[in-house]
Amino acid sequence: MQRDSSIALAFGGMAAMTAALGIGRFVYTPILPSMIGALGWSKSNAGLIASANFVGYLIGAVLAGLPFAVRRPRFWLLAALAISAVSTAAMAVPSDIASFAVLRFIGGAASAFVIVCASTLVLERLALSGRGPLSAIHFAGVGFGIVISAIAVSAMLASGIGWRNLWIGSGAIALLATIVAATLIPAAHSVAATPEPGAARNGPSGIGTMTLAYGLFGFGYVITTTFLIAIIRLTPAVHAFEPWAWMVVGIAAIPSVTIWVWLGKRIGIMNAFAVACLIEAVGVAASVEWMTITGICLSALLLGGTFLGVTALGLIAAPILSAGNSHQAIGRMTASFAIGQMAGPTLAGFLSEHLGDFRVASLIAAGALVIAAVLAVRTSRIFAQSQIVVAKARECSPAGRIADIQPIRCSP
Repeated sequence: MQRDSSIALAFGGMAAMTAALGIGRFVYTPILPSMIGALGWSKSNAGLIASANFVGYLIGAVLAGLPFAVRRPRFWLLAALAISAVSTAAMAVPSDIASFAVLRFIGGAASAFVIVCASTLVLERLALSGRGPLSAIHFAGVGFGIVISAIAVSAMLASGIGWRNLWIGSGAIALLATIVAATLIPAAHSVAATPEPGAARNGPSGIGTMTLAYGLFGFGYVITTTFLIAIIRLTPAVHAFEPWAWMVVGIAAIPSVTIWVWLGKRIGIMNAFAVACLIEAVGVAASVEWMTITGICLSALLLGGTFLGVTALGLIAAPILSAGNSHQAIGRMTASFAIGQMAGPTLAGFLSEHLGDFRVASLIAAGALVIAAVLAVRTSRIFAQSQIVVAKARECSPAGRIADIQPIRCSP
């Protein structure tokens, strides 16, 4: 029975991530070119609206770490999912930049609440029940949502549906996923969890360096994920790949967390984070340096195959590096990530307006990913020491075990 409830919980997390991230956050990418064509937007306008989403994400990440959200995580998770779905569908209504920006801001704040609250409700509870590996199902929801939205948007475009109905259809899909999440994620008292003892650790935690690396990662990946379809439309030689590019990103993302967590167990979480950032940097650079169908396909594969893995590795590392204060650490990491995401589209839109394409912005983003990799390697020794402390803390755990993503805290 416990096994079945853990699996249901993991799929509930998957539905939540599908609704708020895979659709609520990323459906902007395949819909954006239609909006630019219909509304006559400049690339700066498109980047500004994308950045509004990340400003909301930043504020939402800060608010989600406050006591009112910590005390009632399921209420705020479901409220945020509903707000995300409604704000997505509501993008069909306005025509002015300010209104679009407000809606994307609201959606961004909601998605941050979903990430932080779902980490508490799903990831920590899977860990405490000894089913930590099922977290890969939770994270796969982002890739699954990208695939669903790519298929839905492509099908609607093929049937001649305009951009407004693209948003309405996407919002309806997100609402269905929200209902699934509400059904499968129980209230906190419904899931048995082992009480956590606490552990002390002396010396630097490394969470500051990791938070900076996470922010650089946010900046490094977001330009390509926001403008990939727009980049393809600017290049006649790769137009034929447009309906497939975003789908390839989503398909590659679905198994990526499992692969990168597996690699992290073998070479170290921080080293795996660094390798993924370097591979992603190649994908980002390929999107503007190798402008053929092969190059764009490679870019989509490398981007989709890494960005969720890096996200998961960072969230796995945060509680351990922070000496067990997981909720606060995840909130800080999410805020840093949001700042990076917020800067990326604005810079890319500005540079594209003045230079005519996204090449310089994308190469800057690739450089940020390389720096993030270097910072992660510098943190690897501290992380290894923290893992030793966590392993010793098993001795004071009544259950005698600890999950990969949640350090046990025991008193000395």
